[in-house]
Amino acid sequence: MRAAVISNPAATPICADFPDPEQRSGSEPLRLVGAGLHHVVRALAAGGHYDSNGAYPLVPGVDAVARTNDGRLVYTGLTRSPWGTMAELLVTPFEVELPAGVDPLVVAAGMNPAMSGWMALTDRRKQVGELGTVLVLGATGMSGSLAVRSALALGANRVIAAGRDPEALERLRGPGVVTVPLARADPAAWSAALGAAVSEASPALVLDFVWGPVAEAAFAALGGVRADDEAGDVNYVQIGSLAGAEATLPAALLRSRRIQITGSGVGSVSKAQIITELPEIISRFGDGTFDASYTAYPLARVGEAWVHQGRSRAVIVPD
Repeated sequence: MRAAVISNPAATPICADFPDPEQRSGSEPLRLVGAGLHHVVRALAAGGHYDSNGAYPLVPGVDAVARTNDGRLVYTGLTRSPWGTMAELLVTPFEVELPAGVDPLVVAAGMNPAMSGWMALTDRRKQVGELGTVLVLGATGMSGSLAVRSALALGANRVIAAGRDPEALERLRGPGVVTVPLARADPAAWSAALGAAVSEASPALVLDFVWGPVAEAAFAALGGVRADDEAGDVNYVQIGSLAGAEATLPAALLRSRRIQITGSGVGSVSKAQIITELPEIISRFGDGTFDASYTAYPLARVGEAWVHQGRSRAVIVPD
Protein backbone atom coordinates (compact mmCIF):
# COMPACT_ATOMS: atom_id res chain seq x y z
CA MET A 1 0.00 0.00 0.00
CA ARG A 2 1.00 3.65 -0.33
CA ALA A 3 1.75 5.40 2.92
CA ALA A 4 3.68 8.22 4.54
CA VAL A 5 6.92 6.60 5.69
CA ILE A 6 9.52 7.89 8.16
CA SER A 7 12.90 6.15 8.09
CA ASN A 8 14.54 7.72 11.17
CA PRO A 9 13.79 10.29 13.90
CA ALA A 10 15.24 13.22 11.94
CA ALA A 11 13.62 12.35 8.61
CA THR A 12 10.76 14.09 6.86
CA PRO A 13 8.17 11.55 5.74
CA ILE A 14 7.95 10.52 2.10
CA CYS A 15 5.18 8.78 0.21
CA ALA A 16 6.33 5.21 -0.46
CA ASP A 17 5.19 1.60 -0.56
CA PHE A 18 4.80 -0.01 2.85
CA PRO A 19 3.56 -3.47 3.85
CA ASP A 20 -0.19 -3.74 4.39
CA PRO A 21 -1.16 -3.74 8.07
CA GLU A 22 -1.65 -7.05 9.83
CA GLN A 23 -5.33 -7.90 9.86
CA ARG A 24 -7.32 -8.47 13.02
CA SER A 25 -9.61 -11.46 13.34
CA GLY A 26 -13.14 -10.68 12.18
CA SER A 27 -12.38 -7.24 10.74
CA GLU A 28 -11.48 -5.89 7.33
CA PRO A 29 -9.11 -2.99 6.61
CA LEU A 30 -10.54 0.50 6.46
CA ARG A 31 -9.69 2.95 3.68
CA LEU A 32 -8.25 6.33 4.59
CA VAL A 33 -10.38 9.45 4.14
CA GLY A 34 -8.29 11.88 6.20
CA ALA A 35 -5.67 11.79 8.99
CA GLY A 36 -4.80 14.90 11.00
CA LEU A 37 -1.19 15.95 11.37
CA HIS A 38 -1.31 16.87 15.04
CA HIS A 39 1.52 18.06 17.30
CA VAL A 40 1.65 14.62 18.92
CA VAL A 41 2.14 12.98 15.52
CA ARG A 42 5.32 14.94 14.87
CA ALA A 43 6.58 14.34 18.42
CA LEU A 44 6.00 10.59 18.22
CA ALA A 45 7.66 10.35 14.80
CA ALA A 46 10.73 12.26 16.04
CA GLY A 47 11.08 10.07 19.12
CA GLY A 48 10.52 13.06 21.39
CA HIS A 49 7.22 11.91 22.93
CA TYR A 50 7.13 9.82 26.08
CA ASP A 51 5.08 7.20 24.20
CA SER A 52 7.58 6.86 21.31
CA ASN A 53 8.95 3.33 20.90
CA GLY A 54 11.98 4.11 18.73
CA ALA A 55 11.12 1.61 15.99
CA TYR A 56 11.73 2.66 12.36
CA PRO A 57 10.64 2.75 9.61
CA LEU A 58 7.13 3.72 10.64
CA VAL A 59 3.93 5.21 9.29
CA PRO A 60 2.96 8.30 11.32
CA GLY A 61 -0.54 9.20 12.46
CA VAL A 62 -2.60 8.55 15.59
CA ASP A 63 -6.18 8.87 14.35
CA ALA A 64 -8.21 9.24 11.16
CA VAL A 65 -11.54 9.25 9.47
CA ALA A 66 -11.86 6.20 7.26
CA ARG A 67 -14.42 4.41 5.10
CA THR A 68 -15.62 0.89 5.75
CA ASN A 69 -16.20 -1.68 3.01
CA ASP A 70 -19.94 -1.02 3.22
CA GLY A 71 -19.40 2.74 2.72
CA ARG A 72 -19.78 4.10 6.25
CA LEU A 73 -17.58 6.96 7.45
CA VAL A 74 -16.00 6.23 10.84
CA TYR A 75 -13.56 7.87 13.20
CA THR A 76 -10.81 5.51 14.30
CA GLY A 77 -7.27 5.14 15.61
CA LEU A 78 -5.03 3.14 17.94
CA THR A 79 -3.26 1.36 15.10
CA ARG A 80 -0.55 -1.16 15.94
CA SER A 81 3.08 0.00 15.48
CA PRO A 82 4.75 0.45 13.01
CA TRP A 83 1.50 1.26 11.20
CA GLY A 84 0.00 4.68 11.75
CA THR A 85 -3.02 6.25 10.14
CA MET A 86 -1.37 8.09 7.24
CA ALA A 87 -1.76 5.17 4.87
CA GLU A 88 -4.24 3.91 2.31
CA LEU A 89 -5.30 0.98 4.54
CA LEU A 90 -5.93 0.97 8.28
CA VAL A 91 -6.50 -1.85 10.75
CA THR A 92 -7.82 -0.55 14.06
CA PRO A 93 -9.56 -1.85 17.20
CA PHE A 94 -12.54 0.54 17.17
CA GLU A 95 -14.83 2.51 14.87
CA VAL A 96 -17.21 5.37 15.72
CA GLU A 97 -19.62 6.25 12.95
CA LEU A 98 -19.85 9.90 11.89
CA PRO A 99 -23.20 11.71 11.92
CA ALA A 100 -24.74 12.43 8.53
CA GLY A 101 -23.66 15.67 6.90
CA VAL A 102 -20.52 16.34 8.94
CA ASP A 103 -17.36 17.20 6.98
CA PRO A 104 -15.10 14.18 7.58
CA LEU A 105 -11.95 16.28 7.23
CA VAL A 106 -13.13 18.65 9.97
CA VAL A 107 -13.43 15.61 12.22
CA ALA A 108 -10.00 14.36 11.14
CA ALA A 109 -8.50 17.77 11.92
CA GLY A 110 -10.33 18.45 15.16
CA MET A 111 -10.97 15.27 17.12
CA ASN A 112 -7.52 14.82 18.60
CA PRO A 113 -7.24 18.48 19.69
CA ALA A 114 -10.79 18.43 21.05
CA MET A 115 -10.48 15.31 23.16
CA SER A 116 -7.46 16.59 25.13
CA GLY A 117 -9.49 19.25 26.91
CA TRP A 118 -12.75 17.31 26.83
CA MET A 119 -11.34 14.40 28.86
CA ALA A 120 -10.12 16.67 31.65
CA LEU A 121 -13.39 18.60 31.72
CA THR A 122 -15.65 15.55 31.84
CA ASP A 123 -13.46 13.93 34.50
CA ARG A 124 -13.75 17.05 36.66
CA ARG A 125 -17.51 17.23 36.18
CA LYS A 126 -17.90 13.57 37.17
CA GLN A 127 -15.90 14.20 40.34
CA VAL A 128 -17.56 17.37 41.60
CA GLY A 129 -20.74 17.75 39.55
CA GLU A 130 -20.00 21.22 38.17
CA LEU A 131 -17.13 23.06 36.52
CA GLY A 132 -17.38 26.57 37.96
CA THR A 133 -14.67 28.82 36.48
CA VAL A 134 -12.19 27.25 34.05
CA LEU A 135 -8.84 28.81 33.10
CA VAL A 136 -7.46 27.73 29.72
CA LEU A 137 -3.76 28.48 29.09
CA GLY A 138 -2.92 28.35 25.39
CA ALA A 139 -6.50 29.12 24.42
CA THR A 140 -5.62 30.42 20.96
CA GLY A 141 -4.28 27.11 19.62
CA MET A 142 -6.71 24.60 18.18
CA SER A 143 -6.71 22.41 21.30
CA GLY A 144 -7.12 25.39 23.60
CA SER A 145 -9.89 27.03 21.60
CA LEU A 146 -11.81 23.75 21.46
CA ALA A 147 -11.31 23.42 25.23
CA VAL A 148 -12.93 26.84 25.71
CA ARG A 149 -15.93 25.70 23.65
CA SER A 150 -16.00 22.37 25.49
CA ALA A 151 -16.05 24.08 28.88
CA LEU A 152 -19.00 26.24 27.86
CA ALA A 153 -20.83 23.27 26.34
CA LEU A 154 -20.33 21.26 29.53
CA GLY A 155 -21.72 24.01 31.77
CA ALA A 156 -18.80 26.11 33.00
CA ASN A 157 -19.98 29.32 34.67
CA ARG A 158 -17.05 31.28 33.30
CA VAL A 159 -14.03 30.59 31.11
CA ILE A 160 -10.81 32.59 31.31
CA ALA A 161 -9.10 32.18 27.93
CA ALA A 162 -5.41 33.14 27.91
CA GLY A 163 -3.31 33.08 24.75
CA ARG A 164 -0.90 34.99 22.55
CA ASP A 165 -2.89 35.38 19.30
CA PRO A 166 -5.05 38.54 19.57
CA GLU A 167 -7.24 37.64 16.59
CA ALA A 168 -7.94 34.17 17.93
CA LEU A 169 -8.74 35.62 21.36
CA GLU A 170 -11.20 38.02 19.77
CA ARG A 171 -13.00 35.11 18.12
CA LEU A 172 -13.34 33.41 21.51
CA ARG A 173 -14.76 36.49 23.20
CA GLY A 174 -18.44 36.17 24.05
CA PRO A 175 -20.90 35.43 26.87
CA GLY A 176 -19.15 33.62 29.68
CA VAL A 177 -15.63 34.10 28.27
CA VAL A 178 -13.00 36.50 29.62
CA THR A 179 -9.88 36.83 27.47
CA VAL A 180 -6.32 37.46 28.71
CA PRO A 181 -3.72 38.40 26.06
CA LEU A 182 -0.23 36.94 26.46
CA ALA A 183 1.23 38.49 23.31
CA ARG A 184 4.31 40.17 24.79
CA ALA A 185 7.18 37.96 25.94
CA ASP A 186 6.92 39.35 29.46
CA PRO A 187 6.23 36.77 32.21
CA ALA A 188 5.73 39.52 34.81
CA ALA A 189 3.00 41.06 32.65
CA TRP A 190 1.46 37.61 32.15
CA SER A 191 1.31 37.10 35.93
CA ALA A 192 -0.32 40.49 36.44
CA ALA A 193 -2.91 39.93 33.72
CA LEU A 194 -3.74 36.43 34.90
CA GLY A 195 -3.79 37.63 38.49
CA ALA A 196 -6.38 40.27 37.67
CA ALA A 197 -8.56 37.70 35.91
CA VAL A 198 -8.41 35.01 38.60
CA SER A 199 -8.93 37.50 41.43
CA GLU A 200 -12.44 38.17 40.09
CA ALA A 201 -13.33 34.47 39.99
CA SER A 202 -10.77 31.91 41.12
CA PRO A 203 -10.70 28.94 38.74
CA ALA A 204 -11.66 25.51 40.00
CA LEU A 205 -10.00 23.93 36.96
CA VAL A 206 -6.93 24.97 34.94
CA LEU A 207 -6.25 23.40 31.54
CA ASP A 208 -2.64 24.07 30.58
CA PHE A 209 -1.73 23.40 26.95
CA VAL A 210 1.62 25.24 27.01
CA TRP A 211 3.49 24.78 30.36
CA GLY A 212 6.93 26.42 30.67
CA PRO A 213 7.02 30.11 31.67
CA VAL A 214 3.28 30.48 31.09
CA ALA A 215 2.63 27.89 33.78
CA GLU A 216 4.99 29.75 36.11
CA ALA A 217 3.03 32.96 35.49
CA ALA A 218 -0.19 31.08 36.27
CA PHE A 219 1.31 29.69 39.50
CA ALA A 220 2.18 33.24 40.56
CA ALA A 221 -1.33 34.43 39.75
CA LEU A 222 -2.98 31.57 41.62
CA GLY A 223 -0.68 32.13 44.60
CA GLY A 224 -1.91 35.70 44.80
CA VAL A 225 -5.46 34.54 45.55
CA ARG A 226 -5.25 33.79 49.25
CA ALA A 227 -7.16 31.04 51.00
CA ASP A 228 -8.77 33.58 53.33
CA ASP A 229 -10.31 35.16 50.24
CA GLU A 230 -12.55 32.06 50.11
CA ALA A 231 -10.64 30.58 47.22
CA GLY A 232 -11.70 26.98 46.67
CA ASP A 233 -9.89 23.90 45.48
CA VAL A 234 -7.95 24.12 42.20
CA ASN A 235 -7.41 21.17 39.87
CA TYR A 236 -4.48 22.09 37.58
CA VAL A 237 -4.26 19.76 34.56
CA GLN A 238 -1.08 19.75 32.47
CA ILE A 239 -1.90 18.74 28.87
CA GLY A 240 0.72 20.21 26.50
CA SER A 241 4.18 21.75 26.63
CA LEU A 242 4.47 24.01 23.58
CA ALA A 243 5.99 26.82 25.67
CA GLY A 244 8.49 24.62 27.48
CA ALA A 245 9.01 21.12 28.83
CA GLU A 246 9.71 22.26 32.39
CA ALA A 247 8.26 24.74 34.85
CA THR A 248 9.30 25.72 38.38
CA LEU A 249 6.59 25.07 40.94
CA PRO A 250 6.73 27.36 44.02
CA ALA A 251 6.55 25.53 47.32
CA ALA A 252 4.50 28.37 48.78
CA LEU A 253 1.72 27.75 46.27
CA LEU A 254 1.31 24.16 47.44
CA ARG A 255 1.12 25.29 51.06
CA SER A 256 -1.14 28.31 50.55
CA ARG A 257 -3.73 26.86 48.17
CA ARG A 258 -5.70 23.64 48.01
CA ILE A 259 -4.27 22.74 44.62
CA GLN A 260 -3.90 19.41 42.86
CA ILE A 261 -1.59 19.18 39.84
CA THR A 262 -2.16 16.28 37.45
CA GLY A 263 -1.62 15.43 33.80
CA SER A 264 -3.90 14.31 31.01
CA GLY A 265 -2.54 12.28 28.12
CA VAL A 266 -1.63 8.84 26.86
CA GLY A 267 -0.94 6.80 30.00
CA SER A 268 -2.88 8.96 32.45
CA VAL A 269 -6.21 8.42 30.67
CA SER A 270 -7.14 4.89 29.67
CA LYS A 271 -7.97 4.00 26.07
CA ALA A 272 -11.34 2.69 27.25
CA GLN A 273 -12.16 6.07 28.81
CA ILE A 274 -11.24 7.89 25.62
CA ILE A 275 -13.29 5.59 23.38
CA THR A 276 -16.32 5.99 25.66
CA GLU A 277 -16.29 9.77 25.15
CA LEU A 278 -15.70 9.77 21.37
CA PRO A 279 -19.36 9.63 20.21
CA GLU A 280 -20.25 12.70 22.29
CA ILE A 281 -17.26 14.68 21.00
CA ILE A 282 -18.06 13.72 17.39
CA SER A 283 -21.66 14.81 17.89
CA ARG A 284 -20.42 18.31 18.75
CA PHE A 285 -18.76 18.53 15.35
CA GLY A 286 -21.99 17.26 13.82
CA ASP A 287 -24.19 19.94 15.42
CA GLY A 288 -21.73 22.79 14.81
CA THR A 289 -20.68 23.36 18.42
CA PHE A 290 -17.12 22.47 17.43
CA ASP A 291 -15.26 23.33 14.26
CA ALA A 292 -11.71 22.99 12.99
CA SER A 293 -10.01 24.60 10.00
CA TYR A 294 -7.85 22.34 7.86
CA THR A 295 -5.64 22.22 4.79
CA ALA A 296 -5.77 18.94 2.86
CA TYR A 297 -2.61 17.38 1.43
CA PRO A 298 -2.54 14.18 -0.66
CA LEU A 299 -0.17 11.43 0.47
CA ALA A 300 2.20 12.36 -2.36
CA ARG A 301 2.71 15.78 -0.70
CA VAL A 302 3.16 14.57 2.87
CA GLY A 303 6.56 16.29 3.05
CA GLU A 304 4.88 19.66 2.45
CA ALA A 305 2.22 18.85 5.04
CA TRP A 306 4.91 18.04 7.60
CA VAL A 307 6.16 21.65 7.59
CA HIS A 308 2.68 23.20 7.34
CA GLN A 309 2.18 26.21 9.60
CA GLY A 310 -0.70 28.55 10.36
CA ARG A 311 -4.05 28.35 12.09
CA SER A 312 -5.34 25.41 10.05
CA ARG A 313 -4.48 21.76 10.70
CA ALA A 314 -2.80 19.74 7.93
CA VAL A 315 -4.85 16.68 7.00
CA ILE A 316 -3.45 13.86 4.88
CA VAL A 317 -5.87 12.45 2.31
CA PRO A 318 -5.50 9.68 -0.30
CA ASP A 319 -3.97 10.60 -3.65
